Amino acid sequence: MGLAVSLYSTIDFEQSSQKLIINGCDEQFQNEQNLTYQAFVRGCHFLNQPVPNVKITIDNHVPVSRGLGSSAVCIVGGLMGANLWFDSPLNKKEILTLATEMEGHPDNVAPAILGNLNVSFTDSLENIQNVAFKVSSDLFFVALVPDYQLSTKKARQVLPKSMDYQTVSYQVGHAVALSKALETGDLQLIRQAIIDKMHEPFRSKLIPDYSAVKSICEKDGGVLYISGSGSTLMAIASNLNDAQKIIDETKKSFPNWKTHLLSVDTKGASGVLI
Repeated sequence: MGLAVSLYSTIDFEQSSQKLIINGCDEQFQNEQNLTYQAFVRGCHFLNQPVPNVKITIDNHVPVSRGLGSSAVCIVGGLMGANLWFDSPLNKKEILTLATEMEGHPDNVAPAILGNLNVSFTDSLENIQNVAFKVSSDLFFVALVPDYQLSTKKARQVLPKSMDYQTVSYQVGHAVALSKALETGDLQLIRQAIIDKMHEPFRSKLIPDYSAVKSICEKDGGVLYISGSGSTLMAIASNLNDAQKIIDETKKSFPNWKTHLLSVDTKGASGVLI
C-alpha cells in the first residue's frame, strides 16, 4: 500500500553544451550515478533514443532516508523527463512498469505516478497490478520529520525472517479494512485497522522518539504510523484543529524536526514542456 501526499519535488531538464550538469543536490550526487539521471537514461534507452546532453536542476522537498519515497521521486522524475523530452510516447502504465523495474517494487512509484492510495503487486507474468482507492477529503495528514535519517537497509535488517500464519492473517484483514477506512474517512476504524504487527514493532525501536510522538498524536486525537521504513512519522487527523495541535506539540517537544500539513495528491506526477 502506498499513499501519495502533497509533498513535491520539481525537476527541470534542458539541453546542455556538456554531457551532464546537475544542480540542486549534494556535490556527491552531481554525476552519472545520480538516480534521476539514471532513470532519464533508462527512459531514453527504452524509447530507442540517444541520450542527449542534459542539464538537470532539482528542487527537492522530499527528505532523503526518511521513509517518504525519495528514491521513487528520483526514478519517476527521471522517467517522466525522458518521456517529455521525446514528446510523451509513454502512458503512465508504461512508466509504472519501468519505474518498478528500477525500484524493485511498485509500492512507492505507483502512488508517485498515479496519485491517491494504491495497492500494487507484480503478478505471475511480471505485470504490475494496481488497485487505486480515493481517500476521504475529511482526513488531514501530518508528516513529522525527525532531524535524523534511518536507512532502508537498516530498517529491513531488523525485520524477522519469517512470520506465523496467525500474524499474517491478522495483518491481511487489517490492511483490507484500512483501505476502506481511508476511503470513507472513518478515523475510528483507521485507528484499529492501522495497527501493525509485521514491521512497526521492530522499526519503532530504531526511532528513539517514537513513543513520545505517539503519545502526543493520540492525546490530540490523531492516529500515528511509521511512514515507509522511517524515520518520518505520519499522523492522521479528522479535522484541521487536531492536525494543528499535533504540529504545535511536536514542534514544542522537538524544535529541530520539520512538520508538514499534507493532503492526499489525487493526480500523481505531472510535467510540462516549455
